[in-house]
Amino acid sequence: MARILVVEDSADLARALRTNLELEGHEVGVALDGERGLALARSSRPDLIVLDLMLPKMDGYLLLRAVRGEGLHMPVLILTARSDEAEKVRGFRWGADDYVTKPFSLIELLARVDALLRRSRQSTSAAEANDAAVRFGTIEVHPSKRLVLRQGAPVSLRPKEFDLLMALVRRDGSVAQRSELLREVWGYKPAMVSRTIDTHIVELRRKLEDDPSSPRHFLTVRKTGYRFER
Repeated sequence: MARILVVEDSADLARALRTNLELEGHEVGVALDGERGLALARSSRPDLIVLDLMLPKMDGYLLLRAVRGEGLHMPVLILTARSDEAEKVRGFRWGADDYVTKPFSLIELLARVDALLRRSRQSTSAAEANDAAVRFGTIEVHPSKRLVLRQGAPVSLRPKEFDLLMALVRRDGSVAQRSELLREVWGYKPAMVSRTIDTHIVELRRKLEDDPSSPRHFLTVRKTGYRFER
């Protein structure tokens, strides 16, 4: 069982989501506006947030940015009527973990919730099992603490940026195919925005490379994927 927060301004849809998630065995809280959603995210620390973008009082992007800015790393599934790719990329850059566009299949949404929760638990367990610090260049990574330091100063990584970093680091020079990274980092193989992984790699380079335009550690393998070099 997981604690899930649904932030959705349609009372009917929020009620339907709550009912079906509770039938799956989860404990569900509901907020009908962004301000209430942020307050519940802070106080209840849910295991996952289902977040609409078009909300009264505070839109979903601002709520997402506030949650991540306060160091809350639970998975966030965005639920919205917007289908524009630029809007999706914006959501991923601000820390979303997945994106479902209305109208949606309830079965698909429940499957994605399960995948996000499963991936989150696996990440936590793996990190706790191996806390050996990883060092490359001026970077130091502490897996179980999800802590990244650059020249001793903390670096703020989004949850999926950190997961992608660890997926590459664990391969220690081996090539990671895009399909492998989608399964490993996002928990399944969805029909996602084509540049999702590329966007996250760009952010890792920006935050962790001395020269992002000429990366030393996060290398592109043409037509295949990416490779990490110490």
